[in-house]
Amino acid sequence: MTQQTASPTDKPAGPGGPAGGAVTLTGLGKTYGDFTAVHPLDLTIPEGSFFALLGASGCGKTTTLRMVAGLEDPTSGTVRIGDQDVTALPPYKRPVNTVFQNYALFPHLDIHENVAFGLRRRGIKSVKSQVESMLDLVELGHLARRKPHQLSGGQQQRVAVARALINHPKVLLLDEPLGALDLKLRRQMQLELKRIQTDVGITFVHVTHDQEEAMTMADTIAVMNAGRIEQLGAPTDLYENPRTTFVANFLGQSNLIEAQISGTSSDDLLLSVGDRRLVMPAARCAARSAQSGDKVLAGVRPEKITIVHADDADDIPTGRNSMTGRIVDASFTGVSTQYVVNSPWCPELAVFAQNVERDGRLVPGADVVLHWSPAHTFGLDAAQDIEAGEVSA
Repeated sequence: MTQQTASPTDKPAGPGGPAGGAVTLTGLGKTYGDFTAVHPLDLTIPEGSFFALLGASGCGKTTTLRMVAGLEDPTSGTVRIGDQDVTALPPYKRPVNTVFQNYALFPHLDIHENVAFGLRRRGIKSVKSQVESMLDLVELGHLARRKPHQLSGGQQQRVAVARALINHPKVLLLDEPLGALDLKLRRQMQLELKRIQTDVGITFVHVTHDQEEAMTMADTIAVMNAGRIEQLGAPTDLYENPRTTFVANFLGQSNLIEAQISGTSSDDLLLSVGDRRLVMPAARCAARSAQSGDKVLAGVRPEKITIVHADDADDIPTGRNSMTGRIVDASFTGVSTQYVVNSPWCPELAVFAQNVERDGRLVPGADVVLHWSPAHTFGLDAAQDIEAGEVSA
């Protein structure tokens, strides 16, 4: 079993932030009878980082979080927070706090008293300055005497974060905390949570099924699938260099084209797709072997592709990868138009074109040429399920 370590962060602990907030999971697994929810995994989350566990429902991400929180007993393995083994400790004795999707605010208490609750429970008498400081952090000081029902969903979410942070946990666990918010507010709160984490400098571990949410906030993402970590890395690295078809399809959208390696040229692999030739950097091929005759899946993201009418094919710069096809669908989404193109070598190629100078000829039924830089091509093992990770509409 390989120890997986999230990339370290250069962010120092914030004022008053607790030290020793690294999370180390060793052989941590969970089974329910014959069902394995989390296969034994090794993972180290550096202190002060914003870490996301990303995956579809049932992948094991929430179970993993609950084992860190002490809300689930692991079947195997250990949980360490800093230098402390907390595996056998009950939740209230662990240096963590959890924010859930429903926030669980006390409706009969105002915002000030909701945030103060944890301090008062511990017998701390003088809480005013600490509560005010925490409400200022989440920019809600002016609403301190309102009740939860008088706040918006985003404001309630920030109260829940403040209530958790005032106890100075070494690690803050967030279980789908934005799931109940509408799209616009969810995007606003993504930035707010990232700001708060940067300000306090403690370790955040965030569970979500939302790819955009994870990529917006996290320093490091672990993509989970069927109880295992499929790939671990920075958002840009996972997106640009997926190692499996699941990650390529789940994190954003990818066109995967069945190809065969026909040779090499300098640092590139030459690919055959029917009678077409494509070029791919050898360094971007994640297939187990990369020799002539091997089959691979050549991948390219939809926004990396340029689409032109077939009449303009002669204007395409030399050295570009290209494929011909016919538009079968075009959807205007405001910032871009999303095309689906059927090609003799790959059905339903997706293309996202920014609406800068729209070509009125690019409509369903039009013959087109798709072209992109060879540098934007990545390669995956062709033995994998080409549809793995695709999100159903």
